Amino acid sequence: MKLKSYFSGTVEAAIELAREELGEDALLVNVRPAAIETRHLGAYEVVFGVANGQEPAGPAAEAREAAHRTDRSARPDPRWFDDMADLRRQVARLSDSLRGARSLAGAFAPGSAAARSELCSRLMEAELDPQLAQLAAQGVPLEEFCQADASLGRPGASRAVVALVGPPGAGKTATLAKLAARYGIAGRKRTHILSADVHRVAAAEQLRTLAAILGVGCDVVETPAALAQAVEEHKSKELILIDTPGLGWADLEDGRELARALAAHADVDTHLVLPASMKPADAARVADQFAMFRPSKLLFTRLDETTRFGAIVSESMRSSRPVSFLATGQEIPGALEAATVERLAELVRGGPPNDPLGGSWPEPPAKPAAARTAGVAA
Repeated sequence: MKLKSYFSGTVEAAIELAREELGEDALLVNVRPAAIETRHLGAYEVVFGVANGQEPAGPAAEAREAAHRTDRSARPDPRWFDDMADLRRQVARLSDSLRGARSLAGAFAPGSAAARSELCSRLMEAELDPQLAQLAAQGVPLEEFCQADASLGRPGASRAVVALVGPPGAGKTATLAKLAARYGIAGRKRTHILSADVHRVAAAEQLRTLAAILGVGCDVVETPAALAQAVEEHKSKELILIDTPGLGWADLEDGRELARALAAHADVDTHLVLPASMKPADAARVADQFAMFRPSKLLFTRLDETTRFGAIVSESMRSSRPVSFLATGQEIPGALEAATVERLAELVRGGPPNDPLGGSWPEPPAKPAAARTAGVAA
């Protein structure tokens, strides 16, 4: 038996080419990704076999066969026809299966056009920006699009002054308490909490209760001027955390004075808090609305409320702001993790267990024996 290889971008195309040249009697021997040195010829190498001395059964060969058929005196063994008929059926079944299952191409060669298209679709389903999804499908690692900075405070500052801003219900108050517990108490830093949220009913009392549980000081400031004075009064503290009111679209004008006060302090590190479940367009809109606070980082909460995390990376790229922390639930001090480039890429790449593209949705975090914030909003 003689072997002949066909190179093509798809297995199906190679089979069709072999059928045209070798005829229906050709035996499919092997299908494999093309080697590096032959990849320029096509993504796949499909190997066919023909019997020694058998002439390719193309159109010209079939015409010659018909012209000389009556002159033949020797007949081939009848079993040959049975074997070839069986082989034709096998080739037909394989061709049909390849035609109906495009995912097989991705299994043989992840870099094929079908695999790239599938990956791009999956990333866009995860709500990653379409342009980023296309670049990732073309081979750019997702990590190239991820920005992370979990440091607290401005570079070179002797202390960390961190303010959390964002829309109502984003989880600012609970996240602030987590930061106080994880990076203040556990880090053995002298910590103080300032609350500028005087708009929401009982918001100050909730924060005072949390501060008492954590064993840190807490002051309520009613004006931007009082906030600036409180920051100065507690300059000996190593970590100052500032809670701000949740501002909806109609309330943004009321927050301009507070925004100017925070922006006026060069040592204030402002994080914009957004729910991870927010649609990309909504995240972009809210981020633009809070630009007056000059946030340097993005902090995403409620990771347990969605399975699509593309908006996190998309908004970080769009606004050129790194992601600082990722929060899940309201357990304190748990359910908070420092963002990393690898973790962000993992979230976007994630999928159901045993997914062919790899990854899995994050498991719910274990609930530590810690204070719980029943009824706390932000």
